Amino acid sequence: MSIHQFLKFQPILKEKIWGGEKLSNLLNKNSTKTNIGESWEISDVENDTSIVANGALQGKSLKELIANFKGDLVGDTIYKHFGEKFPLLIKFIDAKEALSIQLHPNDALAKERHNSFGKTEMWYVMQADEKANLIVGFQKEVTSQEYVKSLESKTLLDILNIDEVSEGDVYFIPTGRVHAIGAGVLLAEIQQTSDVTYRIYDWDRPNPDGTFRDLHTEEAIDAIDYKVQDTYKTNYLKVENNSSEIVSCPYFTTNVLPITEHIQIDHRGKDSFVIYMCVKGEVEFKHQNQQEKLQQGETILVPACINEFSIDTTSNSELLEVYIK
Repeated sequence: MSIHQFLKFQPILKEKIWGGEKLSNLLNKNSTKTNIGESWEISDVENDTSIVANGALQGKSLKELIANFKGDLVGDTIYKHFGEKFPLLIKFIDAKEALSIQLHPNDALAKERHNSFGKTEMWYVMQADEKANLIVGFQKEVTSQEYVKSLESKTLLDILNIDEVSEGDVYFIPTGRVHAIGAGVLLAEIQQTSDVTYRIYDWDRPNPDGTFRDLHTEEAIDAIDYKVQDTYKTNYLKVENNSSEIVSCPYFTTNVLPITEHIQIDHRGKDSFVIYMCVKGEVEFKHQNQQEKLQQGETILVPACINEFSIDTTSNSELLEVYIK
């Protein structure tokens, strides 16, 4: 059975204590909810499976699609490796307040402790208020003992790397790397399908009912990568009307694709689905007699069996292109 449809999904909107209004005001995520922190665009996380929003398959779940279409949807190699589990979780995130400082365990630890995948991820900054920042990694080499001491004395920020950010900045977050999204940042996030997070500091911030979110102090100590990098920001080039690689790792590859005119896409060399996140402007995908518009803040999944199509735009637009090598 073949699948010949571009797939858009109903966003799964998540209220968060730190969420704001940008997902609704800037990305048109209409909802009666307030403080929307995350829009899960494509998800196969348990109890949060995406539902198709367009075309003949409208109303079908991502799980049903994989069960029915298998390698035609995700790619033969990916289907053999992951079976009926979609390997990526795709989100837009709006931090009105800072998120907790956290990290994610690697595959081995996550499997042992949580029967889950680890969580390698990347961020693409879509908009940032003045002086908005991200916390990524350490600014100096520390031991696990020094880390624990700074945590206990509430001087953790003194040893962490904090970068002011702006539109287009990219950060790759492998497992073990301490990180946090700062207040005033709107970003696109690409990650492994996992919701395992070790929260190490939450700004002493109470929930609305006066309780506090759990911290994972002990679990985190041997999951942290204490090594220091010269820079944590990813440098990359943009080439108009061409895909340029930003990040490539065993879990996903992400390219940036700035579009100013009609372009033809050829994915015949890939054995993978391809996801497009529109981070700027508006485009239109065309394949045979099918057309699907994608505007800023929307996401589309192109099945592995659709390997030639076109993209048009009438403005300066920009896509993130995500697949698995």
